[in-house]
Amino acid sequence: MSNQSLTNRQQEVLDFLKETHRNEGFMPSTRDIQHHFNFASQTAAMSHLRALERKGVIVRKANKACGIGFPEEMEREEIVDIPIYGSIAAGMAQDVDGEKEGCLSIDISSLGLRGNARTFALKVRGESMIDAHICDGDTVVLEFREPRRGDVVAALIDGETTLKRYVIEDGKPFLRAENVDYPDLIPARELIIQGVLVALLRAAA
Repeated sequence: MSNQSLTNRQQEVLDFLKETHRNEGFMPSTRDIQHHFNFASQTAAMSHLRALERKGVIVRKANKACGIGFPEEMEREEIVDIPIYGSIAAGMAQDVDGEKEGCLSIDISSLGLRGNARTFALKVRGESMIDAHICDGDTVVLEFREPRRGDVVAALIDGETTLKRYVIEDGKPFLRAENVDYPDLIPARELIIQGVLVALLRAAA
């Protein structure tokens, strides 16, 4: 569909959606749109999205984590939205920011995932997994499922969240970094696996 009927601001919002999606691999949140354009509220961002939807240049997707897509994408059945929940330390364990920061739109068949797989994504901070080629600034996609020995996992260990390899020795599970400068993490009280790594995305330099 031609974009001639868009206002200048609507075209700018559409361009921002496409640029962010192309460069980062995910759709910006309404808060991202609000901050980028200095809107007074997220409601202003939502009103522009609704206008773009009415004009047929974006699609609001029901029952999807992100809710925004482009019409050409909707023809590909295996495209799913994966919410990004803040960042995770690939360093020493620390609290993870649980607020959703946006979404990835990914062809899950390319990841070998089932259509009903429950997934989420996190941004990586730190260098503790560099020997597994997981670097600071990468985005990891994780699936909610039981881990197997040797999986890379997002884990809650004694109340703090980190990204490490899941290891079992002598029947006892613990977490191991992929960097000799970081120690193994042995749970004192609890070790809860929050997700298992299924994909790694790296922004273009």
